[in-house]
Amino acid sequence: MADRGLSDIKGVSKEDQQMIQNIESMMGPEPEDMGFIKNAFWGRLREDLIFPYPRESDEEREQCDALLEELEEYLENEHPRVEIDQEQYIPEWVIDRLFDMGVMGMIIPEEYGGLGLGVTSYNRVLEMIGRYCASTAVLVSAHQSIGCKALVMFGTEEQKEEYLPMVAQERLSAFCLSEPNVGSDAAAQESFSVKTEDGDYILNGEKKWSTSGAMSGLFTVMCKNMVPDPDTGELEQQGVNALIVTPDMDGVEIFENNRAKTGIRGTWQARFRFNDVRVPKENVLHEEGKGLKVALSCLNYGRCTLSAGVTGAAKAARDQGIKWAQTRYQFERPLADFELVQQKIARMSAVTYAMDAMLYMMTGMLDRGETDIMVETAMTKVFCSDFGWKVIDEAMQMMGGEGYMTEHELERAWRDNRIHSIVEGSNEVMQSFIFAYGGKQLAEKMVSIQEALLWDSDESISDNLSRILTAATTPTVLKKAVPMGAQLFLGLKPSAPELNSVHPALQEQADRLTTLIQKHSHYFKLVSKWEREDVVKHQAQQARVANNAIYIFALASSLSKMDDQLRSGDYGPEFERDRAAFEYLFEWFDRKIHRNFGEMRDNADESMREAAEAARAHNDTLPNKDFYIHEGSPLGRYAGKEPPTEHIPQFDGEGQDPREVDREPGETDDLDVDEVIDEMTEPADMGDGAPEEPKPASDAE
Repeated sequence: MADRGLSDIKGVSKEDQQMIQNIESMMGPEPEDMGFIKNAFWGRLREDLIFPYPRESDEEREQCDALLEELEEYLENEHPRVEIDQEQYIPEWVIDRLFDMGVMGMIIPEEYGGLGLGVTSYNRVLEMIGRYCASTAVLVSAHQSIGCKALVMFGTEEQKEEYLPMVAQERLSAFCLSEPNVGSDAAAQESFSVKTEDGDYILNGEKKWSTSGAMSGLFTVMCKNMVPDPDTGELEQQGVNALIVTPDMDGVEIFENNRAKTGIRGTWQARFRFNDVRVPKENVLHEEGKGLKVALSCLNYGRCTLSAGVTGAAKAARDQGIKWAQTRYQFERPLADFELVQQKIARMSAVTYAMDAMLYMMTGMLDRGETDIMVETAMTKVFCSDFGWKVIDEAMQMMGGEGYMTEHELERAWRDNRIHSIVEGSNEVMQSFIFAYGGKQLAEKMVSIQEALLWDSDESISDNLSRILTAATTPTVLKKAVPMGAQLFLGLKPSAPELNSVHPALQEQADRLTTLIQKHSHYFKLVSKWEREDVVKHQAQQARVANNAIYIFALASSLSKMDDQLRSGDYGPEFERDRAAFEYLFEWFDRKIHRNFGEMRDNADESMREAAEAARAHNDTLPNKDFYIHEGSPLGRYAGKEPPTEHIPQFDGEGQDPREVDREPGETDDLDVDEVIDEMTEPADMGDGAPEEPKPASDAE
């Protein structure tokens, strides 16, 4: 009995089935070996994946320490972090200085002019920059984690020799994925490329949110790979292309250099128009039609470096907030004497410990080449972006009105780090992804059992009986179905997994972790049973399961880190803080996880949906012209009110803004698609078979 795919679940709407199929196609085949979290969904614990806690080599750590020492001196004494925020730009001399220190070429191999550092070292640097200036952290991360990372990972030797020295030592790079109508739905590109007769590609479309695009010398552009049907001549999509594009190519227009925004004001996000851009065939990254693998691989690294920046900012906010609470007196005693402030201090300490543990567990996995890590990188991003910003927010609360003032710099971190739960896949999308792909293989097994043994109202009585009796007498089906049925209907759970590698002083936490993994797997199965096909659209339930999985990964990473600290003989006030934070983290998150277990069965989701529906119905009565409407809405570009531009800085580029002309997204005026198709499908002149007459040397020249 082969396991059925998630898109085969009966009762799921056509829209949801199509969404699942698109996502499954985008993600590609499952890795052969399941990672830590996928095993946890099955109730298993792969301790070899998390123990011992990963460490880089002594040689690399020394090299990174030297870079961090030089960088910290610069950040503390020279870096214009306030100017960057207030003036909304990063001065060119700052970028040059970062290149000179090697910061902009950390991930690029030494033979191409970079430092050749591993993922862990790279993220240690991003964490330090994040303590001082989120704009600069985003600039550095966008350049290396996604801008030129595709070239490092997938480029040919010729591509690397041509472009990597430039981006390692001189020019920024940018990643072009998002579009007016494409955010989290990365497979729904509207930009497209068509291959010409000579093998080059004609690129058309728009891109937005490309960090540093206006200053970059290289772009990695994602677009649909459009191929004409040999019978009809109609263009059909066959995958996605990843193309290397440079700003000097004809038809590349950056018509908007940047937009004014809440935080990370020093970064510039460009908006492009590609108008009949001829991209040489040598500039295809990886393989034609396989560009989504390039994009998703890069995003794994981007989610780590995003987490590193906010981890640095959260640690700085934690220390600032505690110092303020220790020295700010009210009612003749410090704020830190009050228990509600102590609760904030404890939670800030606990989650920053977990953020650090998850981040460097994740980078260690990437450094050693683990293949099934996409769910874990998503978890790290969600946890760090969510709890990191909450730490900063709590520090501001502890500082009161003074924390809201510009000169104390906390409000800048508060503004800067709010973006991280939105970008690199919004946290809500990531929660659904974690639910679906963390438990995908287990869910497919459950679907196959359900399809084999449960009554189907769409079938006749005889067909139902025949199918069920056949399945019930098939050993393969019974081997899968009996244990699952015992769990779902009799409450007989498999035993908790064992954890043998932990330090004896941590056995209590280790036992608690294994029990949580056992229960997590059980409740995932129960939620799938309770919700059946509705689980696809009931994302509140998905989020509860996903959050529990995230908390389990946070606890597992923290357990491994504390195990490493104990075995290394750490001591002193910093270690005592970490040990107490770690113990509180287990107590606190154990209760959060069990609260989610309870709400999986007893919740207010039904009345929530009714309240949302009533609010949406009322909102439909409000005139669209009074509100801001997304430019890509089916209602049209001018359905809502016009955003104000007076007193808001504008960062216009060159070329015409496509939004000012009457056109559909992805459309360009200058492309004659029919002509391109004719060129591609027209039979080549094969000649008469006679050898071609040699040309005179003068003509050949």
